[in-house]
Amino acid sequence: MVSTYLSYDLVNRDIRASLKRVEQEQQVAREAAYYKANIGSVKTVDEFLKNDRLYNYAMTAYGLEDMIYAKAFMRQVLESDLTDSNSYANRLTDERYKDFATAFSFASNAPVAQSSVQIDEIIGLYSSTIENTDASMREETSYYNAMMDHITSADDILNNDRLRAYVFSAFGIEESTYARVTIRGALMSDLNDPASYINTVWGPRLTDYQTRIDTNNAQITTLNASYDADKVQRDAYIDMMDDPGADTEYLTGEINTLGDRMNASLTTINSLTASVASDSRSVTEIGKYYDLAAAYNFNADGTLPAGETAQSADMKALVNEQYILSNSRVTSSAALLNQAYFEQKVAAATSVDDLFADPFDERIYNYIKTAFGLTSAAVMPSTVENILTSDRDPDNASSYVNMAGANKEVYKALMETFNFNQDGSLDAGVSAQTSQQAMLIKNRYMSAYNDKDDAADEKAITAYKNNIAAITTVDKFVATSSVYQFALKAVGLNPDKVSVLTIKNVLKSDLNDPKSYVYQLKDERYVKLAKAFNFDTKGQIVEPLAAQSPAVVTQNSKDYIVLKTRFVDSGEVAAVRKKAEEEAQYYADNIGKIDNVKELLADRKILDVVLFSKGIDPAKVTDEDLKKMFESDLDDPKSYVNGLADWRFAEVVASFNFNAAGNLIQSAQDGIQQRGEVLETANRYLNQVLETEQGEENAGVRLALYFKRMADSITSAYDILGDTALLEVFRTMFSLPTELSNMDIDQQAKIVEKNLDLSDLKDPEALEKLVKRFTILYDLENGINNAPSLAILLGDGGSATISGDTLMAIAQLRKG
Repeated sequence: MVSTYLSYDLVNRDIRASLKRVEQEQQVAREAAYYKANIGSVKTVDEFLKNDRLYNYAMTAYGLEDMIYAKAFMRQVLESDLTDSNSYANRLTDERYKDFATAFSFASNAPVAQSSVQIDEIIGLYSSTIENTDASMREETSYYNAMMDHITSADDILNNDRLRAYVFSAFGIEESTYARVTIRGALMSDLNDPASYINTVWGPRLTDYQTRIDTNNAQITTLNASYDADKVQRDAYIDMMDDPGADTEYLTGEINTLGDRMNASLTTINSLTASVASDSRSVTEIGKYYDLAAAYNFNADGTLPAGETAQSADMKALVNEQYILSNSRVTSSAALLNQAYFEQKVAAATSVDDLFADPFDERIYNYIKTAFGLTSAAVMPSTVENILTSDRDPDNASSYVNMAGANKEVYKALMETFNFNQDGSLDAGVSAQTSQQAMLIKNRYMSAYNDKDDAADEKAITAYKNNIAAITTVDKFVATSSVYQFALKAVGLNPDKVSVLTIKNVLKSDLNDPKSYVYQLKDERYVKLAKAFNFDTKGQIVEPLAAQSPAVVTQNSKDYIVLKTRFVDSGEVAAVRKKAEEEAQYYADNIGKIDNVKELLADRKILDVVLFSKGIDPAKVTDEDLKKMFESDLDDPKSYVNGLADWRFAEVVASFNFNAAGNLIQSAQDGIQQRGEVLETANRYLNQVLETEQGEENAGVRLALYFKRMADSITSAYDILGDTALLEVFRTMFSLPTELSNMDIDQQAKIVEKNLDLSDLKDPEALEKLVKRFTILYDLENGINNAPSLAILLGDGGSATISGDTLMAIAQLRKG
């Protein structure tokens, strides 16, 4: 009989070629082809267990062929939640069951509008967009100011999308509905010229609207007076109904008549009020054209007067301010403008009325409310005026401030920031604020100006998180305001100015098709939106488009931490684990941001975690090697990655969802296994068949191959003791008696650690010496004495007695 040593060496010398021979065996090839062709159609545990060919293939691949009959048991394994440490598979001591359950995804990666990574990304985009709002507005302002010095006609503004957008924002003009002739006419109008476009076209309309407003308001006043008089009279008649001698029939008739008249008055008042509101909006819209005309220096033909620019410095400053203040958010630039405005108004104020009440100045009112956190709707302009004119005597219990209850302290602080008397005046020589008071209110305002927006953002983020899970179609997305508006704002789109139909078509676009709708828009914001959600071309949710599935990421992260802390000295374990966890977390946090192979190859921190989790030393894999691997065709047996001796590299490439062009595609394998998991199962199956076939000739070769294959998974002495095959190899390797298994388990572990340096298992050369040591000693233990290698070790005549020199030679196989 050929020695175990030689038989093992023949197989192991070129393990890839040995596995290839097994792969080409007719039965093996047939079963592998069937598995690859059919596993993708399996969606449930029942379907898997009922298909004996698929089930038997997988069980064999994971070394569980002896348990094929136990389908009820295996159902519990497959249905285990591996994230739950108390789940069935996790409670089993045999790691093969957990590995088997990990290889299948019966309950993970379900279709969702957004994965957790995508939710975090859209919230990050939202926050980033908000943070960049001010910088973006400053950039647009710089562009506007620079370009205005080179504008030569009104058409130059209207033909420049960026300038036109700036002007429209500054003046509150709706770009989607504007009439070019109207805007152009306004830009070319001289307000002092009765014959100008603005005065001839819009002047009469403005007069008509204002006349209607005045007339209707007068009628409303008259009707209100009539209504009040009728109400007084009706109430009097109602009271008279209680008199003993009252003519109730007459009174009832009068009451009804007055009631009808009051209702008619009320109906007319409501109609007139609506008309006034509508006309007032029209006046406001026309007012924008007048403001536009006043802000530019164009001639009636759209050109500029000789020697003049489109705008003076003051005109620019006014438009700049209107643009900054047009944003719904109070940005830092807007806050500075509000601060300057407040300081200017305070400096000129000689009374409370000058400050904000005559006429009412909402900007000053909001500034004061913001500075002192007076967010309640109950804080009216009159409230602020009463605070500023309150009696300052702290002993006056009836003063406005002292009667404020819970608001007393903040009201007092506001009052003391100004110097107004109770009648709203200022003492001679006294300003509305001292420099110290001005600094106090400035500090308050500048620290609080964005509190309201921040609170609104937090509310919007919470609403988004709460509602995104309910989104199952594109139609539901656009119909859910809290989700729709948040997502569009996150990518920099204005929900009020974008067509809903456009958004629907964007979200239904195929991101792998360069001719799809989203790319035709030539706007990166729409591409970002499409990538943030998981909808198919019919508007239905699908599995998240990700470089790797969540199950794969989770397993790689766990394996990485285990392998990193493997055999580390006890004093260093905590530090090594902490670093490993941080590196695994980086991988988990960032793999979802990878959109293509180029981005993946640019981040070795991610790839190093994936490689190491497979037991591959990243330091021995160059960037160029990785590039060639990911450029390989996995279906071509002659491709670079398939030609490598180590099949784990092909498994790494297969674990990513990239197409031939290197771009993301939907899961490369539908059903319960992805492409990488199918390939790993096939490779495991080949190893199992190879070991089984070798075992039929020589059980020692099977044990040797098994030990070498499992070495990467051994993390402690207990892993060896818990596996009968590994224990047999260890016992033989160190000539230990079979009675070893009868000892206390902890004592057995100490014996393992005393004889075997576990760290040798991660050193390929040391591991190979250990396996060869086993093969030689296996032959000795089993009486296989005719092998040439054994004869050399045994010396004279092939005697079974082991000499001291022989034992030393065997020991050297271990010690190197």
